[in-house]
Amino acid sequence: MAFTSVAGFSVGSVRIGELGRRAGVSPRTLRHYEELGLLAARRRANGYRDYDERDVALVSEIRSLVDLGFALEETRPFVECLRAGHPTGASCEDSRAVQLRKLAEVDDWIARLHAVRRALVAQLADPPVPRCHFSEEN
Repeated sequence: MAFTSVAGFSVGSVRIGELGRRAGVSPRTLRHYEELGLLAARRRANGYRDYDERDVALVSEIRSLVDLGFALEETRPFVECLRAGHPTGASCEDSRAVQLRKLAEVDDWIARLHAVRRALVAQLADPPVPRCHFSEEN
C-alpha cells in the first residue's frame, strides 16, 4: 500500500535488499548506517526492517557525500536536514558549514599537491650526478 506524504514523497514499504539495490549499497552498509544513527528502520511484525522512499533519498544523499570524500559522521547534518523535510540535505546552515570546511580541506590538498608537483618538476629539471661512473675500460 502506497500513499503520498505531505513532503511529496511516495511512501511505500521497502525492505532492506530493495533499498540497497535502489541506493546502490549493500544491506550490510545499511545496517552500519543504522548503527551510526544515520538511518532509522521501522520493524515489521516479523522483525524485518522496513523503509520508504524518504530512506532511498537519504541513503542516496549519504552515498553522494561519501563519494565526494565526506566521512560518514560529516553526513549527519545533511541527513538531519532531509529528515526535517528540507528539499536537499544542503538546504540547512549546519550542512553548509560542513561543506565550507570540506572545501577548505580540498583547497589545502590541492595546495599540497601543487607543492609536490613543483618539487618533482624541479628534480626532473636538474638531474642528479651519478654516484658511480663506469668507464668503457672496465
